Amino acid sequence: AGDLLHVNSYMKVVFFQFLSFYFQKLFLMNNGICTLCCPCSRIDQCATIRNILLSGIFEVRFIMRLYWKCAEKMRCFRKRSTIPLLAILAICLLFLNLFLEEDRYVMEEGRRLSREMTSHQLNSEKYVHTFKDLTNFSGAINVTYRYLAGFPIARKKYLTIGLSSVKRKRGNYLLETIKSIFDQSSYEELNEIIVIVHLAEFDLSWCENIVQDISRKFAHHVISGRLMVIHTPEEYYPSLDGLKRNYNDPDDRVRFRSKQNVDYAFLLNFCANLSDYYVMLEDDVHCSKNFLSAIKKVITSREGSYWVTLEFSKLGYIGKLYHSCDLPRLAQFLLMFYQEMPCDWLLIHFQALLVQKDIIRFKPSLFQHMGYYSSFRGTENKLKDDDFEEDSFDIPDNPPATLCTNMNVFEHYDPSKAYSSVEEYFWGKSTSAGDYFVIVLDKPAKIDKLKIQTGTDDRQNDILHHGRLEVGQHLLIVRKEKHCSSYTPLGEFQRGNIEIKNIGHKVKFDIQCIRILVTENQKEWLIIRSISIWTGQATI
Repeated sequence: AGDLLHVNSYMKVVFFQFLSFYFQKLFLMNNGICTLCCPCSRIDQCATIRNILLSGIFEVRFIMRLYWKCAEKMRCFRKRSTIPLLAILAICLLFLNLFLEEDRYVMEEGRRLSREMTSHQLNSEKYVHTFKDLTNFSGAINVTYRYLAGFPIARKKYLTIGLSSVKRKRGNYLLETIKSIFDQSSYEELNEIIVIVHLAEFDLSWCENIVQDISRKFAHHVISGRLMVIHTPEEYYPSLDGLKRNYNDPDDRVRFRSKQNVDYAFLLNFCANLSDYYVMLEDDVHCSKNFLSAIKKVITSREGSYWVTLEFSKLGYIGKLYHSCDLPRLAQFLLMFYQEMPCDWLLIHFQALLVQKDIIRFKPSLFQHMGYYSSFRGTENKLKDDDFEEDSFDIPDNPPATLCTNMNVFEHYDPSKAYSSVEEYFWGKSTSAGDYFVIVLDKPAKIDKLKIQTGTDDRQNDILHHGRLEVGQHLLIVRKEKHCSSYTPLGEFQRGNIEIKNIGHKVKFDIQCIRILVTENQKEWLIIRSISIWTGQATI
């Protein structure tokens, strides 16, 4: 913008000099007579105009007004003046457009900078270098922890379950949460997990009382190396005074959520090398039966696909699963921006930083919030996850796949929305017999069950009125779209839905394609709300 302003200022000077030179040549004096006017014109009138032009400080409207006034008095305006006049007008309009374009550019540049400042709040100068290098960071935070119960394990486990707890003004649900984790796990599952409890409270007497209760109630799990209790000394915490009051939060709220970010950062830092995967829970959570087996099933089904976070609850910082190798980066990220916003909001930015565009959430939820009083101020907190089920082992796999259709898609309701775990869906316009919707698995698989639902509560008539579900094998590519060369029908849609069980007994091959085929024309549009796939082990 600065360069453009400099260039335009120079162009203005050149413009005025050009006009002055032009009019000097144009208003030639021939025996005291102006060549633009008839011989009866007075030389002093032309001289007035010439002096104004030569000064370089005039406006186009003023020049034209004087010129026409002179011409009207003389009443003998010659035709030869038309060409110079049009040339002057053209030049004036050209430069006027240039000046307007300059103003528009400056305004647009201002708007662009404003948008960038809004969308990159986290990129302050203090953090920008570390923020850019975070994707390659794997170092640990230098903290010395206190071991309050348990001891470091010798063997790396499959899953670490992390909890951070502080003293509450009303209620305490930590012991119930730990009990739920162990009670809802089988003996085989217990051997693959380790539970880390971070007592993030500066009141050491409270910490000692809680440790005594945990050691007494869960002594077997402490001795077997499945349960550890740790504490981070207050000296390692950054300043919690004079924090930013973003979102107009009161001081005590800002302090609470900022400290909570640091609590989680120290917990994640400690758990980085204990297992292959890590799941974050809060200290007031109830678990579903065999939640670990459900998590392992999902992880296996997504083998070969990229993900940063898998979510098994839609509430707060509950049921968020990570690769343990990402924990040092996440810990640094939370510590870096601890006073900016709540931890669950920061997680959205962390996922974007590591290039996970969409939320990957699975239903039914495996963890339920059970606390009645919040850890902040002890206020009532009746939040519940309505997708939670006590027995959630039947969670679908939905392995990585490519989706395509020949139906006309409405706006942004593309095919992938039907296969997503978030509350979205595919929406196609009026369909005809022969239209299809195909799910092509990245790898052939044994499929035990398929369930497809169409329509929504709001649009109950946008269902598949007449359709068939088929599975296929032998992948081929037709016009850059993946399909299978042969299909086997499984059943017909009834009232827009279909559920087929024990598919392995009906189909002996490993399935590569799943096709929804429209069998009759329908005027109503089609919503495919959800596609759920339960897989077994493939034979190839």
